[in-house]
Amino acid sequence: MYRPVGAFLQADACEFTVWAPLAETVSLELSSPRVQSVPMHPDAWGYWSVTLPNIKEGTRYAFLLDSELRRPDPASRHQPEGVHGDSAVVGPGFAWNDQHWQAPPQKDWILYELHVGTFSPEGTFAGVIQKLDHLLELGVNVLEIMPVAQFPGGRNWGYDGVYPFAVQHSYGGARGLKQLVDACHAKGLAVILDVVYNHMGPEGNYLRDFGPYFTDKHHTPWGQGINFDDKHCDPVRSFFLQNARMWLEEFHLDGLRLDAIHAIRDSSAKHLLRELSEMKAELEAQNERQYILIGECDLNDVRYLDPTERNGFGLDAQWIDEFHHALHALTTHERMGYYEDFGDSGQLLAAFQRAFVYNGQYSPHRKRRFGSDASHLPTWRFVNFAQNHDQIGNRMMGDRLATTLSFEALKLTAAVLLLSPYLPMLFMGEEWGEDTPFMYFVSHGDPDLIEAVRTGRKREFAYFQREGHEVPDPQSEKTFQGSKLNWEYANDPQKRLLWQYHRELIRLRREHPALGTGTRDAMQFELDASQHLLEMTRTHGEHRLCAVFNLTQTTRSTLWPHTGHWRLLHNAGDAQWGGSASVPEQLKQTDAFIVPPYGVLVYETTTAATT
Repeated sequence: MYRPVGAFLQADACEFTVWAPLAETVSLELSSPRVQSVPMHPDAWGYWSVTLPNIKEGTRYAFLLDSELRRPDPASRHQPEGVHGDSAVVGPGFAWNDQHWQAPPQKDWILYELHVGTFSPEGTFAGVIQKLDHLLELGVNVLEIMPVAQFPGGRNWGYDGVYPFAVQHSYGGARGLKQLVDACHAKGLAVILDVVYNHMGPEGNYLRDFGPYFTDKHHTPWGQGINFDDKHCDPVRSFFLQNARMWLEEFHLDGLRLDAIHAIRDSSAKHLLRELSEMKAELEAQNERQYILIGECDLNDVRYLDPTERNGFGLDAQWIDEFHHALHALTTHERMGYYEDFGDSGQLLAAFQRAFVYNGQYSPHRKRRFGSDASHLPTWRFVNFAQNHDQIGNRMMGDRLATTLSFEALKLTAAVLLLSPYLPMLFMGEEWGEDTPFMYFVSHGDPDLIEAVRTGRKREFAYFQREGHEVPDPQSEKTFQGSKLNWEYANDPQKRLLWQYHRELIRLRREHPALGTGTRDAMQFELDASQHLLEMTRTHGEHRLCAVFNLTQTTRSTLWPHTGHWRLLHNAGDAQWGGSASVPEQLKQTDAFIVPPYGVLVYETTTAATT
């Protein structure tokens, strides 16, 4: 019933297949090396195909629907002339060197999110390869790459992709991405890719011309929902499942980050995400390696993470926005929008304790009860962050925390993130306190669409414009160039020191036994609400570690609550980290001590030292 779609080049022939169930006729139009039109043949399910000999890699082609509409291949693997140009045949060959690769266990992941176009001066996959040693020295072990499916022009976050199977040509195409993955695996880095299965971009989106890829049954913030559960939905589901399989098998990726899964509207008895999880499990058994599916979800619904045998969707992990919101509201004192639900230190405590801050109680922002209980899930099933592309780029100026917070507050956020029991993720440049913005940018070719995007951004930030601020033009090359990382950070002593501080925290996380467990019964969290002192105690075997976080810019004094003898392991206010705070090297129960403004103190003990 379901057939692989696209152009599949073999040694002596190439098979072209496209799903167009409502078309009366479909022809394959070859434009190189010579112009040729070849009728295609349908099957009972609306798939049209033809196999031709003597087709070479790079051959340009399109499909002619009902002798009227000439369109690129929806499953194109290469769009060398952009979203409106002909598709090109891509060969399967690539000399991989990662035959024995296995990703680190999920519980040990330390992620690093990057945007290919702005991460390096080159803005390409090759440019990322040149910076891999920086990431290795920092200590991260997983790259999370923002979407690379072909989008209009050469500048975009990636969420306007319209050819899910084609790798953005300006980044280096399919070969460039494979080279990056191969290079990462050679250095011990896993790679996951952000994919978008909840909507398609507007420009170059010709799917409607081929068939009912969209439905009025559901609507999303981007328009009609993708047809996962209406008439003719089965080949549409197959289209996206084939895409996920391609990334994992053909590109050797270690997993996928699934964008806004709450907007994947599917009322089928078996949700698309569950089917995706089952397919992933089959690939794991077949290829004898692990793949990870991480969802971005705005619903605080454990159904997405619960196993399929419990009627869940079986995803491996989920982003926890509420951890970010709780930390951001406390450190910046912002209360607009969804931050109105946050700002109390008790909410950060809740995030530490159970991942979801709102697990069924009333949300003032939503004006209703919200969320479910995730406390039965291990902490390594959640990804937390202090910054990411959304939380920076969806601000009017794309401003990062480094433009708002003091050096000491930046160290606090780093410690809260990297010492928490969840899988931490850094956003590119965060490790040195990058203050270059990450703004919203596009490079559309449709004048009406360009104006609509500009108008939409201005409407979204109308309040700030009244305060005298100007919304950056998303279409401008200047906006894109202004979002590129400044790799001269090492020339700034404070930025270099912050980078070293992140490296030290990552080393501590990876090496200390008590920080390596995700078992909830091995960790405790306490809050002195009157002083906004948050305490985390974690245990592994004979090893115990206690971290105290001062969430304010005021010096706090308190008493050590634990029995036994404890040794200072880390002081964020130490001179080596740019501070001048002197704290006790040893502590025992009821000893008085101070915690400096935005201070982070970490003490350790062993079972022998507590008896």
